[in-house]
Amino acid sequence: MATPTLRFSEFHEAEGWKATHLRKLARPVTERATEKGADSILSLSGEYGLVLQSDYFGKKIAGDSTERYLKIHRNDFVYNDRTTKASSFGTIKRLSNYPGGIVSPIYKCFRFHPDENPVFWEWYFESGSHDPALGGLINEGARAGRFNISVTQFLSTEAWRPDKNEQKKIADCLNSVDAVIAAQGRKVEALRTHKKGLMQQLFPHEGETQPRFRFPEFKGTGEWEARAVGSVCTSFSGGTPNTSNPEFYGGEIPFIRSAEIGKETTELFLTSAGLENSAAKMVKKGDVLVALYGANSGDVAIARIAGAINQAILCLRPSESGAFLSQFLTCRKNWIITKYLQGGQGNLSGEIVKSILLVFPSQEEQQRIADCLTSLDDLIAVETRKLNTFKTHKKGLMQQLFPRFGEGDA
Repeated sequence: MATPTLRFSEFHEAEGWKATHLRKLARPVTERATEKGADSILSLSGEYGLVLQSDYFGKKIAGDSTERYLKIHRNDFVYNDRTTKASSFGTIKRLSNYPGGIVSPIYKCFRFHPDENPVFWEWYFESGSHDPALGGLINEGARAGRFNISVTQFLSTEAWRPDKNEQKKIADCLNSVDAVIAAQGRKVEALRTHKKGLMQQLFPHEGETQPRFRFPEFKGTGEWEARAVGSVCTSFSGGTPNTSNPEFYGGEIPFIRSAEIGKETTELFLTSAGLENSAAKMVKKGDVLVALYGANSGDVAIARIAGAINQAILCLRPSESGAFLSQFLTCRKNWIITKYLQGGQGNLSGEIVKSILLVFPSQEEQQRIADCLTSLDDLIAVETRKLNTFKTHKKGLMQQLFPRFGEGDA
């Protein structure tokens, strides 16, 4: 038997959890799809669970040949034995959002007996409690990140199992935490949507010189002035020190890369020698940073730390409000990508960014707009931290509500 670190008070005196082979609790799902090209094709997402393939990929990719697909029903489980960054031993999810569907035969599908609590088992797998058992199945034949585990092999593993009352208590507890997280996530998303809409009102649309909304003290003050970004600020990009020289890395100078332009921490740090012997350049806290290359092209942020930048970042140092310029470029991001990055592919350049024509009000109105949007950013940051705290709490709770492999063995 085994016991978790944390148990609800009514189970303190209960016996430990018992190890049971999953094959005694569940059976493989082997029913094949009967409808050719069915619309209910499901894909397994590590983040979202089982979702309609058409929603997840924006299209159906299975083609018309779905005869070998497996037919699953609500509360069935699907296991993808491909390793991911988030799941070292693959992903296991319960079908909870749809009454049924069909899935690719590359997945391993199983169904718990009617007297088992599927929600408890969903949380059991989510907690990682079953990872050690899966680790014992890994063989030398695993390749390309897939473990080649059959559903029979999967069900041959052991799992720890309390009585049904404790199962329900754990499932209800974690469901309630998930509901809080979902509500907080909706709050954050609503704030982001509100900010996006507000920006559309506070900044003039392309080709216009006045916004839809102006604060009362600026009504009737006239049109905004058109100016190129490069005319209102100094600018520069950086470079990357020789990565093969260990003397250039591991120092105390934050090395900001394009995915880190708005963060307070960086993954890499440079030494003074690395900075001096490369094209890397220092930015100040408060500078406007624009990501030029890769997946982050077009992202804009105010630098939250002083650090060095590489060639994938353009630093803008405005003579007026940096916060206003950052917010305006953020508002125009989709337009910039559409105009300069065909289909979102390719890179920006410093010359492109500096040539972008924006319209500017007085410094006082710039500051008023920047203060409004920055205060909203601060609120979004606070609510996002709350969301992350809830997620961390949930993760810790799962670690304690389920026994770890080898813990509490009697």
